[in-house]
Amino acid sequence: MIRTSALILLLSATAAAAQPRPDPDWPCVQRKVETLSPGQFWTGPDIAAAGEWGSDNDAAVLAQKIASRRTELSQVDPLLNEFAGKFGSDKDAKDKALTRVYAGVFEVLNGERNKIMSGITRYAQGQRRMAERIRDEADKISQIKDAPSKGDETELPKDQTDLETKFAWDRRIFQERSQSLTYVCEVPQILEQRLGEIGKRIQAHL
Repeated sequence: MIRTSALILLLSATAAAAQPRPDPDWPCVQRKVETLSPGQFWTGPDIAAAGEWGSDNDAAVLAQKIASRRTELSQVDPLLNEFAGKFGSDKDAKDKALTRVYAGVFEVLNGERNKIMSGITRYAQGQRRMAERIRDEADKISQIKDAPSKGDETELPKDQTDLETKFAWDRRIFQERSQSLTYVCEVPQILEQRLGEIGKRIQAHL
């Protein structure tokens, strides 16, 4: 049986979650940055003038490798050194190739970030629907408890027992999903930081 105090606490929490936000589908504490642009992390040569990164197989392979979070940042400089060394004294060709690498890294990481942000939005919408369902369940439980007693029944009505079981289960799922969301919300910033750091390392090789 769920205590009234527990109901009040949950209703307060779900009500707080429903407070208006600049974007009701953005549940994260972190500020939402809708879009990124390559120039935010790059002060090197003109990206457009360097040519399409996807048409340069070597640049594309390197960009995808260093963009991957499986590649430690400590591995990025040795990979860039090896790549830049292929151009010898041809600085112009090297700089254009490295610029294409950056363009590839940006596109890969920005694409991953966009997918995660879309997923966060869908997640938040699901949480909002669940919060509404939990509030409805809490209201129904309160109505059953406030209804006039029928005789000297000592056992809870089956409807109330089933509803309280469902309420407890939904509340647990809601809380677990809220905790998971806290970690997911950090991912876009982690990707932005990785992009900025890789951009700096590429520019250091120009």
